Amino acid sequence: MPPIPPQQHRPAPPAEPTAPPPPVARRTAFAEGVDRLRAAATTEPGRLRIIGAVLALLVVAFGSVTAWQVTDRAAAADDVLHSSQPLSSDAADIYRSLADANTAASSGFLAGRSETGVNRVRYEKGIRTAAEKLVNAAANSDPDSPSAATIAKLNRLLPEYKGLVEQARTYNRQGFPVGGAYLRYANEKMQQEMLPAAEDLYTKENQRLRDDYDGATPYSWAAIALGVLALAALAWAQHRNYRRTNRVLNHGLVAATAAATVVLLWLVVGHSVARASLNDSYDHGVRSLNVLHDARIASLKARGNENLTLVSRGAETKKVGEETYDAYDYDFTQDMNTLGKGLALAADLADDRAGERPVTSAVANMTEWKKRHADARAEDENGEYQQALDKVIGAKGTTGECFDSVDTNLATALKHETAEFRSAAGDGLDAMSGLAIGAAVLAVLGAAGAVLGIGRRLSEYR
Repeated sequence: MPPIPPQQHRPAPPAEPTAPPPPVARRTAFAEGVDRLRAAATTEPGRLRIIGAVLALLVVAFGSVTAWQVTDRAAAADDVLHSSQPLSSDAADIYRSLADANTAASSGFLAGRSETGVNRVRYEKGIRTAAEKLVNAAANSDPDSPSAATIAKLNRLLPEYKGLVEQARTYNRQGFPVGGAYLRYANEKMQQEMLPAAEDLYTKENQRLRDDYDGATPYSWAAIALGVLALAALAWAQHRNYRRTNRVLNHGLVAATAAATVVLLWLVVGHSVARASLNDSYDHGVRSLNVLHDARIASLKARGNENLTLVSRGAETKKVGEETYDAYDYDFTQDMNTLGKGLALAADLADDRAGERPVTSAVANMTEWKKRHADARAEDENGEYQQALDKVIGAKGTTGECFDSVDTNLATALKHETAEFRSAAGDGLDAMSGLAIGAAVLAVLGAAGAVLGIGRRLSEYR
């Protein structure tokens, strides 16, 4: 039997490559943190650490939001007292000074060669005051703001107006009738361009003042809500501690509660006082000032129109309905009506005798002014121009005396109401002083107290 050949070994086929194992998804740090937090929450020490962290965070958040909101409101209150209200008064002074200069120019023109230095000085003072206030307003306004454009317009028109007045004065002294035309043209520039621009500036600055009041007076609701939440959380933590240990007080948590309570009470009471004072400064300060400024401007415009009635000698007329009136005398009547309404409102807003007395005197002066004006108009309409002129700018018993008395009394009332405003607004600002820093310090102390109080409990597990 032939030998069996040895079995030939065939090489094994190569193994098919196996797919690599899928990569293990890497977990985010947040997910891992949540797992650790969940694991910690299954033990009492872990739960205590979480409670301590939440309490500290709430107290710090309460203090931070309180400091932020109080700082914001205090800054707005400071702007009310030191920025926007003074600028609003400056805008009113620009209007008043321009109207005063226009009135003095017409009075000086009527006097002609016998013009006294008083009218000249008053005119120059009005122009100088307006120029100075415009410089101050320009320095405190943003370059691209609407107020800046209005200020630039007034700065351009002011020298044009001065030039027209000087030409009117020069021709009038030489006896040329064209001087009256130049003065009427100067008055038109003042009435139709300059005073409307000044009124627009006054309106814008008043809006800025109201915006600052709106920023200073709202309650800090976010801070109050956080304070209530922090106190509720601290009360819950102490109740929980009492149920588990039968201990009534935890010194750290009590300290944290006391700190949060002080901040919350300080916030509510301090801001309530500040809000009340600021509202009082607006109701009995700003509103009165606005009414008095408007009344004083109306008196100046009335005086200017009274003078221009004699300057124009009937050259300017105005038709209202079926009736035709002397244009300047008609405007005088409208200005006096505005003055009367303003004085009545100012008397209602005056909250003390010192504020009411000058307004009452101004009402009496206005009443006498109307009587003397009616007499002067009667003389003028009867062809007695010189007698009418004497009743307006003469030495005694003139309408000018009444105007001066009205202006003086209104200036006294403005001075009193300005002091009232500053006192009330200053009290409002003072009520918030120290609150922001105090809230931040007490919040840090409160958070530390919460951490130490919880730490005291944790030490019992070691």
